[in-house]
Amino acid sequence: MSDEPSWPTVDDDATEPDQPESPTLQVKHPVIESPTLRIPIGRGKAGGEDAGTDQSTVTLRMAPLLKPPSMPQPPPASPIRSQRPQNDGGATRPISHQSGPGAGPSGAQKTSMLPGPFVPPAGLAGGAGPGSPARGPGVPGRPGSTGSPGGAGTGSPGGPGSAIPPNTQRPAAARMPQQASPAPGGPPNSILPGDTDNSGRSESSAPRSEPKSQRAEEHAQPQRVEPAKKKKTVKVLVAQFAVAILGVASVLTYKAVSGPATPTTQPPAPPAAVQPMVKAVGADSPAPTPAGVKRALSGPTASGLLTPLTGSVVDPATNAVLWSQGETTPSTPASSLKILTAAAALLTLEKTDQLSTKVVAGPTPGSVVLVGGGDITLSSKPAGTTTVYPGAATLDDLAAQVKAKGPVTQVLFDISRYSGDAMAPGWDPLDIAGGSIAPMVPIMMDGGRADATKVVSPRSQTPAQDVANAFAQRLGVSAATGGSAPANAQVLGEVKSAQVEQLVDNMMQISDNLLAEALSREVARVTGGEQSFAGGMKAVKDVLAKNGFDVSGADVVDASGLSGRNKIPSKLLADILAVAGKPGLDDQKTVKLRPLLTALPVAGGSGTLAERYQAAAASGKGWVRAKTGTLTGVNSLAGVVVDKDGRLLTFAFMTGNTGPTDDVRQALDVLAATLRGCGCS
Repeated sequence: MSDEPSWPTVDDDATEPDQPESPTLQVKHPVIESPTLRIPIGRGKAGGEDAGTDQSTVTLRMAPLLKPPSMPQPPPASPIRSQRPQNDGGATRPISHQSGPGAGPSGAQKTSMLPGPFVPPAGLAGGAGPGSPARGPGVPGRPGSTGSPGGAGTGSPGGPGSAIPPNTQRPAAARMPQQASPAPGGPPNSILPGDTDNSGRSESSAPRSEPKSQRAEEHAQPQRVEPAKKKKTVKVLVAQFAVAILGVASVLTYKAVSGPATPTTQPPAPPAAVQPMVKAVGADSPAPTPAGVKRALSGPTASGLLTPLTGSVVDPATNAVLWSQGETTPSTPASSLKILTAAAALLTLEKTDQLSTKVVAGPTPGSVVLVGGGDITLSSKPAGTTTVYPGAATLDDLAAQVKAKGPVTQVLFDISRYSGDAMAPGWDPLDIAGGSIAPMVPIMMDGGRADATKVVSPRSQTPAQDVANAFAQRLGVSAATGGSAPANAQVLGEVKSAQVEQLVDNMMQISDNLLAEALSREVARVTGGEQSFAGGMKAVKDVLAKNGFDVSGADVVDASGLSGRNKIPSKLLADILAVAGKPGLDDQKTVKLRPLLTALPVAGGSGTLAERYQAAAASGKGWVRAKTGTLTGVNSLAGVVVDKDGRLLTFAFMTGNTGPTDDVRQALDVLAATLRGCGCS
């Protein structure tokens, strides 16, 4: 057969005379590509004689096996004489064949090579006990096993019906899966070489010839037997191959069915159910009546500590006046005047606007000019240090920007942004050392404070010079001098303050006078007015009037309320707060003024009200938000409160009582706390 290689043989004795031909194991490749085991068998005489033997062939078709890895091939032309040790991990081992009748003329013992180690299954190597496969006469057995030659098992060699004499070892041709017929002229009982695959084909041999004779002692029904290790290896390889095939098939099937993978996104989770602990106030709460409010306030207002008293209570939902007393009479508001300044700033400026401080190139080489832009919060501390002005720009940052542009030999400062006097009418110079004010200039460090971390701290008499000197020293210059910035000069550095909304909040919480003055000047700048005390307050009044508030009774000289010359009616304060507190946001004025309410200090909680609302006024703690005002012989309180029915009310109270300040303040606190508890419907 042209597609079958010849079989290399193992010659134990090259000089041995020709021996009777042994049984042949032939492997064919049928059309269906399955290996075929073809076993010639003979029906011989007892004694193992071959003469006159009728021969026939039994063909066993085997399932295809995976081809194991090729082993190194032995030289095909050299006979192998050496015997390999047993149990050498799969190498061949010698098998002795004893002489006997029909074993050859010499009767000598011969050795052939067997791939090993090998343990034949029970019932195949001569076993014939109950349950063993039925076998015809002449099945070779292995010495020492049950049913081996000399044994008494039924059908075993040496037993009844056996064609092999007792004590005769038979060839192992049918026991080994790799045995085959000898090549023409070779010795009997040869085995397949170690590099022959399971299909019975040697990769390096040429096609072999057909056998000429068969032995009578071969199996009638041969079985294919493989060593245990090779069986296990083959099974593992088959299992791995099957798993790999199934994995590839699964992937290909998925891709074929699903097509190209497309990215998918999961829908967002539904919003969490929120149940706020703080509920918004609205117009659906029971409305208080003027009679109810008057009845509730009749007792507290009769206190001698509040005489004279002016004030107003308004319902923002309906804009109804619920209580009033001298509401149109101008009175000194003290710091509650800051409500007018804050309202004008929120109505005019963008909430995100910032105050800028710049450094530009000076008139001579090496000179720079520090230009004041209205920011009095510039911090003298390193970045991250807490001061009275959260979010303030730092002087260090500004100096670092200028240093990066080159060496500086001279520092000038320009404060021409503001005009007019630096002190408002009615301001007492003693208040500078007392920590309330400083001369008003468009650039300061920490509002001119000696201690940037304290609200009340002695202020500087020369805040502009102080900040310019500190800046110059950071640049290696001993001191700064006044000057003017050239027109269209190159900007060498710039820093910006916190946003306007935050500045308003800070001003209201700590009642900062200089922030109020700075914001009023920004309102004047935007509206085209003069950036001075007079120009600032004119701009504030103009903005409020433009937005529908009656300012006819207002006579003011500063934006902070520090001056005792300021006079406004309490109704103006209550009206501004009522617009800020209207339910709904359909009115643009309300939208712009809403931050004014959150900027108010909380009773017993924050700002200038943190230490108040004790004892008799404790019921208002947390429910009242208001701006305080205190001067010598003057106290005021204006803000909002939520009554027990959930209705938001606005109020403004001012008194000129000269009694003990703390007692007067507490009497005002009781008024607001009474509004909280009355219900008044």
